[in-house]
This record gives sequence, C-alpha cells and structure tokens, in this order.
Amino acid sequence: MNVTPHWIDGAAVYTAPADSLDPATGAITGAFANGGAPEAKAAIAAARGAFDTSDWPMAPRLRQRIMLDWAAALAPRVDSLAELLTRENGKVIAQARGEVLGAISEIEYYAGLARHIPGHVLEPEPGVLSTVLREPIGVAAIIVPWNAPAVLLARGIGPALAAGCTTVIKPAAQTVLFNAAFLDPLLHDPRLPAGVVNVFAETGHDGARLLASSPDIDMICFTGSTAVGKDIMRSAADTMKKLSLELGGKSCAIVLADADIDAVAPKLAAAATIITGQQCTAARRVLVHRSKLDAMKRALTRALQALTVGNGLDAASRIGPLIDPTSRDRVAAMIDRACNEADDVLLRGRSLEGAGAFLTPTLVHHQDTSAFFMQQEIFGPFVTIESFETEAEAVARANDTIFGLSASVWTNDGAAGLRMARALRNGTVWINAHNTLFAEAETGGYRQSGIGRLHGYDALADFTELKHIYQAPGVVGRGEARG
Repeated sequence: MNVTPHWIDGAAVYTAPADSLDPATGAITGAFANGGAPEAKAAIAAARGAFDTSDWPMAPRLRQRIMLDWAAALAPRVDSLAELLTRENGKVIAQARGEVLGAISEIEYYAGLARHIPGHVLEPEPGVLSTVLREPIGVAAIIVPWNAPAVLLARGIGPALAAGCTTVIKPAAQTVLFNAAFLDPLLHDPRLPAGVVNVFAETGHDGARLLASSPDIDMICFTGSTAVGKDIMRSAADTMKKLSLELGGKSCAIVLADADIDAVAPKLAAAATIITGQQCTAARRVLVHRSKLDAMKRALTRALQALTVGNGLDAASRIGPLIDPTSRDRVAAMIDRACNEADDVLLRGRSLEGAGAFLTPTLVHHQDTSAFFMQQEIFGPFVTIESFETEAEAVARANDTIFGLSASVWTNDGAAGLRMARALRNGTVWINAHNTLFAEAETGGYRQSGIGRLHGYDALADFTELKHIYQAPGVVGRGEARG
C-alpha cells in the first residue's frame, strides 16, 4: 500500500504510517505518514526560511499564476477527489462534489486578489508623506478539520498565499489522503519555492501544540471546536501571534407565522443534516411561531424520516455516516440523554447495524433554552423545535447562547426578515436559506464562535500586517544649494 508522505521544504518525508479508514465500512482507505513535533518543527523552519529568504512575499504575479494553474489542474480531478473525500469523510457524494468545486472557486477568487492588495499615501503636512502598506504577516499555520477539508483548507491557504505568506498545513488525521491529493498539483509546481507550502500529519496533538506556541509562527488559522480554539489561544498568548478562529455554533432557524411550513421543512431537514450534522453552521434549533408549532412538528418529522441514511457513494443516500464509530457513540450518548430530558421526542435516532458509523436523525420539542442540549453543540443529526409568540421572543431565544456563528429567518415578509437579521447576534444570517457559503462573502462568528473572518476580501486582513512609513522632508545642510 502506498503511503502519503509529509511535504516539508519541497520534498516528501516519510515516517511510520497510520491507516485512514472509511467511516461507512470500516475498511482501510489508505495510509499516511504519521508525524508529530519533529515534523512540525522542520516544517516551521522551512516556512520561516522561505519567507525570510525567497522572493515569494514580493511576487504577486507569480503567486497569482501559481494559484490559477493549481485551480485549473484540479478541475479535471473533481470526480476523483469527490470520491476520495466521501471514502475518507463519509459525506454523501453530491456534497463532496459541491465542496470540491467550491474550494476550486475559493482558490480562483484569492488568485484574483493576489495582485490587488493596496495601501494608501497621505500628505499630512507640506512635503511630508505617510505611506501605509499591507504586508504579508509571515508564516501562517493552517489547521484543517475533517468535516469540510476542501473548502476549509482553500479558505485558509487561499488568502495566505495571495497575501504572500508561507505556510504550514496540518490536516486532520481522518482526511490526510484527501488533503494530500488536493494539494498535489500545487506542491509539485516547479515555480513554487521550496518551503512556501509545508504539510505534516499526525494522529496525536504534539505538532499542533508546537504550531500554537512557536515564535516562528506568525498567525494561526483554525476551524474547529470552541474548546480547542481556547486551548490554541492560551498556547499562543506568550508569542502574541495573530489568530483567525472559526469555532462552534448552535445555529437557529426562525420560522415566522407567514412561512409555508410544508415548503420550509424539507429545507430545514437538509440544513440540519448536512455532513450528517457535522457542520458548525448546521441548523440545530428550529424556532417556529406558536400558531405553526404542530404543523412544523409533523412536517419536519416527515422530512427527516424521508432522508435516506447510507453509504455516501450511493447516489440515493442523503445522510452518510459520522466521521468514526467513536464520534457516533459519543453523539448517540448525548442524544439519548437529551431524549430523556426533552419535553417531547418526535423522532428518535438509532445506530444502524454493521461496521459503519451511521446514526439516523433525532428531533425533539423543548421550550427551556437552558437545557444542555439547547446550549451545547451536538455534532450530529440532532434537531430541536421550540415555539415563540413574538419577534422579540424569537430573538431573545435565539440569542440565548454563548455562540454566534450563524442563523436563518424564514418568512415572506422582507422587512421582518431584515429586522430579525439585524437583531440576531450572529456573523452570518440567511433569509429563506441556510448554509449558503461562498468565497466572496466573509464568514465568522460573534462571541464564542470565534474571532476574525474567512472568505471574502477581509480574510486577507488576518494574513497581513499594516506598516506605516513616515517620510519627512530631506535635511539640507548650511551652505548647500537648494534646487
């Protein structure tokens, strides 16, 4: 069996292998070099050297050309990459294909920005120039999660390379093979200076801890849980590195009284079970006007029951497995506890027989927002319904959380949708949609859902520093001619 290596300073590096498993079958998908702190240290040194000594930070045209060619090289590989993503991650093939296409779009978007990172010049006094430049921050560490490894890699490495940073990438152990295949055309581009892009994998956490604490890492881009994000912040405190963190969420979907319940419910079912509920922006709480509560209970139960659970490679499947049996069992235990405490269990999920990490959806009705399952992010196919009487109550319920990543409002009243969107304390609010993310629009969270923004032009800010250069008039000595 071939082993996917680390990539450090422009060369493959092999260490003792670890297996990658298909969560739908338990079968071995492939093997990857399993590293740790030594590989992280070597990758950091290579990235530091490339930033300090190569022309990469000052070569926007080269950066754009390499990124565009990388995107072009990925285009004919979409189907094979999507299949590999499904085999490693478990998500249904349509979602995998859409993610790969979205990641390619992300690379193209940031390639377009690579040649337009402007500063500005002021003349605050006669003859005095103040120039403000936006420069690459230096070495960026990008820690990629397993749930959306194409887009979440692209939206980190895209602005990093566009800005002129060098990078150290640590993919999740569950999706190393996919990330390696996705990066392959870039890593083997002969124009890319050695050390600009370095990749190491590990089943442990020693390398990741080194990224957070190393003084040679200038910023960290991380997507994952709030608990891990806090650990990274603590480890990064001594070096004061910049952080871009997209963390947990408990997204609410608010359904106003005028909404068509039968039309909305299938969309909410899909929004709640995207990547089997393993997405930070998944719809986890459905808030519906009291007059439509019974109708939503019936419609959402039917919609969730209609979603076929099975191997993601089967075109009929709408919900794949969770990432691994350990995660399935942990999520199932939390759901069992929630069902025991909920006001009403409308649909109780179950694990499917066999080797796969499958779990069918659960839907409960509960009114007390302080319940653990109303507050904690349960990373699986678990949805709650609650009712409200007024817009103010809906907003208060939705905002009663430590998170603030995303939410949605469902209504035919455009003014009401905008009022709600402005009142909700979330980084993204969709009106009559959910989980619509794309390269051009910034994404990130309020409160404990993170700091910084990814996607969009503002993402470049996290990978850059502003430098002010003050230039006073020249000093002319006595007796010298003035021209």
